[in-house]
Amino acid sequence: MGRIIWNELKRQLELKRMKVKKGSAQDATFITSDPGLAKHEEPREEGKTRRSKDGSFTKKNNKTFFGHKGHTIVDDNDPVPFIQSYAVTTAKDHDTRIDLSKHGITVYRDKGYFGSDPKGIDGTMDRSVRCHDLFIESVRRNSRISRKISLVKYPYAVMKRMFHFSHVMVTLVRRVRVKFMFACFGYNVHALKILHG
Repeated sequence: MGRIIWNELKRQLELKRMKVKKGSAQDATFITSDPGLAKHEEPREEGKTRRSKDGSFTKKNNKTFFGHKGHTIVDDNDPVPFIQSYAVTTAKDHDTRIDLSKHGITVYRDKGYFGSDPKGIDGTMDRSVRCHDLFIESVRRNSRISRKISLVKYPYAVMKRMFHFSHVMVTLVRRVRVKFMFACFGYNVHALKILHG
């Protein structure tokens, strides 16, 4: 049902602007939730608190996160990209499990996606492997791709700073998915307002 609503909202937005298909950028962000303070042996599903039933723990840059991940893909529309599609997983799921790209359209992604093949044309940053440094061509390619990827960070900044959507109180992943859908759509309306003054 949420996907039907998203497609209709997206269709209405696309009537207001030109459709951009030069390229796209995909990334993910953490959406934290309450892990709760229940006893270890108490099943999470039976807890009578607001702690998340579907959330999971993960670590990144020596920081521990609990909750979910919001994945988005944006078009290559500078200075304000539009979110084309979204997905929500638990925090422990690796970014490579979600591919939001489309056939025939280049998708730019950071090094976290290295080694996974997208449906679209691969624009993933190269990553050095053991005992092998990157060639200068790969370093320059990564630099060009990083400028494209910077577009996908902007929607997350708007959603977290303006909409205060960095922490959720709901307990199920399907509810987080609905809240994230409306946050994405709210961002698209914000971007449309900027684009048309």
